Amino acid sequence: METKEEKQRTEQQNRSLHLYFTHLAETLNESGLDMKKVLKPEIDIPWTSKNIKEFLWRPIMKAYTQKESTTELTTKEITEIYDTINRHLSEKFGISVEWPSLESLINKSRIN
Repeated sequence: METKEEKQRTEQQNRSLHLYFTHLAETLNESGLDMKKVLKPEIDIPWTSKNIKEFLWRPIMKAYTQKESTTELTTKEITEIYDTINRHLSEKFGISVEWPSLESLINKSRIN
């Protein structure tokens, strides 16, 4: 149940969420960790932002919050789900993707 302190996600947070999906898909693909290696051992399936959302984010979101849609998430829940996914991928595969922020985007553009 949402308390008064917990606010529904913001538009900026929604844009960051979907940008995170894209960055994570790119990082997993570049690391040779297709969906087969992370989820299903039978078929080579490259990651996309949509299947990051459906096969990584949404199952953890549902287990953690019992919510069906990202539109229902609070700002705190988004951070907690991100932390859970990032910790798992870091521990199991050595992959960590920074949450998109203005600062991280500026730093990334300087590197590229």
